[in-house]
Amino acid sequence: PRSDCIAAEQLCLSDSTCNATYRILENCALAKTRFLPLDHDSRVRCLNAELDLGNSSLLHCKCHRRMKRQEHCLRIFWTVHSSMTDGYFNLETSPYENPANEEHWKTDYNKLAALVSGKDCSQLAGDATNPCLKATHVCNLSKKCVRLRTDYASICTKGAGSEDTCDRRKCHRGLRNFFEKVPEDFTKRILFCPCQDELCGERRRKTIVPDCSFQYNAKPNCLWLLDSCLEDHICKSRLADFQQNCQPADMSPDGCSQYSHAACLQAYMGMIGTPMTPNYVSNSSVEVSLWCTCENSGNQKEKCDQILGMFESNKCL
Repeated sequence: PRSDCIAAEQLCLSDSTCNATYRILENCALAKTRFLPLDHDSRVRCLNAELDLGNSSLLHCKCHRRMKRQEHCLRIFWTVHSSMTDGYFNLETSPYENPANEEHWKTDYNKLAALVSGKDCSQLAGDATNPCLKATHVCNLSKKCVRLRTDYASICTKGAGSEDTCDRRKCHRGLRNFFEKVPEDFTKRILFCPCQDELCGERRRKTIVPDCSFQYNAKPNCLWLLDSCLEDHICKSRLADFQQNCQPADMSPDGCSQYSHAACLQAYMGMIGTPMTPNYVSNSSVEVSLWCTCENSGNQKEKCDQILGMFESNKCL
């Protein structure tokens, strides 16, 4: 079985040869995060160090979405795989363990998919009620759900309506806390409640407090959002997970190349609370997008459109 990266790092550091190789990779990753250009020899040395790890458990380690010290685990993963992000935003592979292998918190992902497509509405609400309001009431039945929801709501609404701007970083951290620590039975109901009217749709769109977590005064370029994301271990990891699980495929019954629309929805939830936080675009549709534009992208317009298209016109999502 794959080990988690923290355990794999400890094993590697206790072996002198692996330790020396790992230290080279740490320097390579550090240069990359500081955007220091590597000369040809340095690039070769970095690539060789990655190859030298061979069958080491470090090369095949993964992280769990809800583990303690998650950031530390992800830092190790990207240290070992720093060559993956060269020149293009396709991150190739997710640092996260396959959800089906995460024994300690099983979720019925097909049930989640059914819920989102509206096939499972009956257990959420009667015809006359607002399913998003009902989902909030269900959250209030759980001490953990209501506490963490109140936490992020209060952080994300500070400064609203005044000259002060909200603390976006703290708001994002509060949102990630909510979506990581509260059982998905509660979070998915709140985020994906099936709506028939705009009142319900507005509540759903405002789940993540978009004025703070999603919208800037002016829409930034999507390439700027991507750069902000790739500088952050959590965002880069969630984006890799999203790219792996939400890859569209025309021939697939659910539009997903991995044949798991539900795993894509879980990866989508993982993007909330990162610099690339997505959200519903209006109160009257289930379309989602990033808060960014591809105007003035120059010769990178195609790449910019791809980033936006992962959310706006993704059959799988």
